[in-house]
Amino acid sequence: MTQQNTRLGIFLMIATVFVFSLQDAFARYLGFGYSVLMIIMVRYWFFLGFVMVQAALKREGFRAAIRTRHPWLHLARSVVLITEICLMVLAFSRIGLINSHAIFAVCPLLIAALAVPVLGEKVGWRRWLAIFAGMVGVWIILSPTSGVFTTDALLPLISALLFAVYSLLTRLATRDESAFVSFFWSGVMGAVMMTMVGLPFWEWMPPFDWLMLGIYSALALFAHYLLIRCYDVAEASAVQPFAYFQIFFIAVIGIAVYDEELRSNVVIGGGIVIAAGLFTVIRSRAKAQGKAQRVAQR
Repeated sequence: MTQQNTRLGIFLMIATVFVFSLQDAFARYLGFGYSVLMIIMVRYWFFLGFVMVQAALKREGFRAAIRTRHPWLHLARSVVLITEICLMVLAFSRIGLINSHAIFAVCPLLIAALAVPVLGEKVGWRRWLAIFAGMVGVWIILSPTSGVFTTDALLPLISALLFAVYSLLTRLATRDESAFVSFFWSGVMGAVMMTMVGLPFWEWMPPFDWLMLGIYSALALFAHYLLIRCYDVAEASAVQPFAYFQIFFIAVIGIAVYDEELRSNVVIGGGIVIAAGLFTVIRSRAKAQGKAQRVAQR
């Protein structure tokens, strides 16, 4: 078992969201000129190669990775994930990085809300209040008079909802089997499905754009590797608040590279969403620690 190191975990989480931010910057560039389905298809080919290598390097080999009790659950997870990724990349090219991520930041609140019917978890009035506040923040961002709201602005909101569903389905899948099994099947099933829907949109690109696509796919793999390492050395509840650094990185990239505008309603609404999300994460961690202490005292 890997020794827990919270300080290293925090560093890895910040590095993870930085690489994810770079990945999204490349996705925005590619999404302007090419089919999102083709872009994500190639990304999943890289992902497939990554999980195959990871499985081959494991002591138990492919047998341990392939064996699963939840094939249909993994299929559902894969469909939800590839849909979420495609919608988010489409959102980058339609409304920009900053607006997309400001809305997507509501995802942890959606996870907390959906955990009640899906996982049977209890959410107290404080977290429900935070969830409500986060929705108000999204409403401020999407206000029809803000200049941000279009039907395309719903793309990152739907994407956040789908990723929340994916996260909860992953929790269900990992209750009684290894997390790597879920990771493996996400790569395999995702690659198969994306190839089926993406091949009809295949087109040759100039060498420079092939390079951009290769870097984008490599960054996606590297970010997932960093995330795995992060959760390997530190508890998720301890490092999750630092994932919000991605909003800062995205804002810098969006303004510096794509000349995006940081509107006041996005700053205010995004700030409310982030504050509510941080409260929810910290509150969940405090409750988990309190429960662990009560169990230890028995």
